[in-house]
Amino acid sequence: MKQAKVLRVYLGDPLLAAARAGKQNFCNRIVRAFAGIGYRVEFRPNTAEERESSGDRRGYSLYQVDMPGHENALTFRKAYIAPFWQIDQTVERWEWHVARSEFDPANVDPETAQDFVERTRERVFPDLPAPTTDGYIYIPLQGALTTRRIFQTLSPVEMIEATLAYDPRPIVVTLHPNEDYSAEELSTITGLAKKHSRLTLDTGGMEKYLPGCDMVVCENSAVAFNGYFLKKKAVLFSQIDFHHIASNVPQLGVAEAFRHAAEAEPAFDAFLFWYLQKMSINAGRKDAEERILAAVQRCGWKV
Repeated sequence: MKQAKVLRVYLGDPLLAAARAGKQNFCNRIVRAFAGIGYRVEFRPNTAEERESSGDRRGYSLYQVDMPGHENALTFRKAYIAPFWQIDQTVERWEWHVARSEFDPANVDPETAQDFVERTRERVFPDLPAPTTDGYIYIPLQGALTTRRIFQTLSPVEMIEATLAYDPRPIVVTLHPNEDYSAEELSTITGLAKKHSRLTLDTGGMEKYLPGCDMVVCENSAVAFNGYFLKKKAVLFSQIDFHHIASNVPQLGVAEAFRHAAEAEPAFDAFLFWYLQKMSINAGRKDAEERILAAVQRCGWKV
């Protein structure tokens, strides 16, 4: 059966309302890209029922931050900061095309990269103070503090204990302000803070703690990616798509990752330019439509 020339984009609020009103730039670029090759684009609510029905509809489907459920579906999400986006075959970011691609700083012009990073930092983080190294490690926590998930080397609590064991510096641990932690999780983490005098516990506070830290230790928090803009090294305990210049525990092991972090000189500017400008879709650039079509074709769509 011939493929219907329809693309349905499944969006959550408030993105859905903005897209339908023509006020969401990336969605506008999707419309232009597919209209240019004869497709009609529909914006639909990103509900379980809508996604389940999408497999029975002719045409292609794009889900916002949800796992594709059939061969004609892909997922998309913001690449940490606007106006950069990724389109891929899975929500598991460590399996994304960018995660599996090799980064070579020699292929990036250093002056171009530096200019890009400075301008982007001023735009995205205008209120962050100039970075310093005040002698502490920053550990921004996410969820499931006592559970080791399949993409993690250690649970978040075990990660903190490993950091205490392998690095002598003070540690600032922050709970995620949007996570709903259980009483058991909170008891465990506060117990660690009481047991170790060099461990400080807080909630949120990226703007407070990121500029002054020596490095970021986390599972795969976006805070580590943001830290690259401030030239903060990262030790990652989980798989993720921005692992290339981090000290990667899944690859190196705990002891070697901390040793590597002490000696590494990451190419922060070159990596950020490569990840955002070369490997992501910049919805503000003239080639956005071309890159959108190239991304879905790389993922197997016959458009």
